[in-house]
Amino acid sequence: MIDISRVHMIGIGGAGMSGLAHILLERGSVVSGSDRADSAVIAGLRSAGAYIATTHNAANLSLSGEFPTAVVTSFAAIPKDNPELVAAHEHNIPVLRRSDLLAELMRTKKEILVAGTHGKTSTTSLLVAAMVHAELNPSFAIGGQLTGTGQGAHNGSGAYFIAEADESDGSFLSYHPEIAIITTVEPDHLDFFHTAAAYLQVFKDFIGLLAKPNELTTAGQAQTAGTLIACTNDSGAAQLAKYAHIQGHQVLLYGTAPACAELPEIPAGAVISKITPGAKGSLVQANIYGTEIEFEVSLPGEHMALNAVAAVLAGHLAGGEIPKLAAGISAFGGVRRRFDIRGVIPANNPHFAGLTVVDDYAHHPTEVAAVIGAAKETVMAQKAGGRVIVAFQPHLYSRTQQFAAEFAAALAAADIVISLDIYGAREKPVAGVDAGTIGNLINNYDAGTQVILEADLMQVPAHIKELAGPHDLVITMGAGSITTQAGAILAALEPAEED
Repeated sequence: MIDISRVHMIGIGGAGMSGLAHILLERGSVVSGSDRADSAVIAGLRSAGAYIATTHNAANLSLSGEFPTAVVTSFAAIPKDNPELVAAHEHNIPVLRRSDLLAELMRTKKEILVAGTHGKTSTTSLLVAAMVHAELNPSFAIGGQLTGTGQGAHNGSGAYFIAEADESDGSFLSYHPEIAIITTVEPDHLDFFHTAAAYLQVFKDFIGLLAKPNELTTAGQAQTAGTLIACTNDSGAAQLAKYAHIQGHQVLLYGTAPACAELPEIPAGAVISKITPGAKGSLVQANIYGTEIEFEVSLPGEHMALNAVAAVLAGHLAGGEIPKLAAGISAFGGVRRRFDIRGVIPANNPHFAGLTVVDDYAHHPTEVAAVIGAAKETVMAQKAGGRVIVAFQPHLYSRTQQFAAEFAAALAAADIVISLDIYGAREKPVAGVDAGTIGNLINNYDAGTQVILEADLMQVPAHIKELAGPHDLVITMGAGSITTQAGAILAALEPAEED
């Protein structure tokens, strides 16, 4: 056990950290923390009782009046010479990763973990919405905020704790899942893992955390068998499903009917028979654990339909009734930065009537392709002749270099692409890696895609104002600061009336 009665969190305003801070406060812990600037998230934590500074200083460790029993940090985002981190080591205060804290918070609950290269946040959010609607009152920690409530975490009274299992540094091996969903698996985070084989291996190790049927603990006690829920439409997840099945784990597949038929030796828990795209999402017909059901998914694209049936299947294994779980999916309002509709220009605007601005976190080629595909389905369903315009900001110099061609191929499906300079985050600039690294390759895949190279993020609204027209769908895309431009675009296209 870890003493979390008094916790200090460095970088407390981040999506993942702030959620855990709320759970700690709900459980009666004293919480302090620091971040670089004030925000609405920090204001919310302060009002809930947290002590927070907006500078990094060794003195912050005693913000609450006493030294903490533990200090929590993100090893990737917080440098080792951070003064609070240095002071914690000097005073022999235990320093934990966010994943260590999450593992401790989940220790008394049954764990449902959502893992995968893509789709973790969306699937976790859908599962939360489903289980809340089914009155299971789960605890949860999401790497984002639900658009309806603004919540990213909650300390529920139910038996289950739902969380994303982040593979980026292997820290998800700290958990003990009873139910694990794997959405997709393909090479990523190679700055940490270095090879695709090492990246795949960490998922195999994660599967090894699931108890097998009839397996005993080290003390000789019977364990509840864990269940792996894997997407057979994704080749990487399907490969892991076969591996887990051979290893003797309990596995259920989910996917479209043809994909599930490719692995007849593994039971299919959720089989989609039909997906009907709509103007704002999809209508999904599926057989989930023997129940035929039809329900709406508010987010467009096949990938979101797959995420939704995985959520219903997992919720059913946790004791939820399938109709109630599906109704929760239909009522789901979305999660911020995942096909997040930021605004629609009114019909009375003579130049941009019906134009929709969407913000999305996609920062890997597969994610980019899925989001643009969903956008094109949406535009076609509206039958108004709109185009898909993407302002894309690559995330990390290393990822841009490794996947430049794949990014270009994915972006080529859009009608217009504004290719922006890289958001480096924790990486230093690399000479020659810029807006053109991806942008100059796009027309190799589709000569008809209009490409604009732009080094200045602040010029995006001006470009959109010049290029866009009625019923277009504009996407601000990437894991960095591009999200700030969604509101700016709306303001540029529909300026507020002066008094």
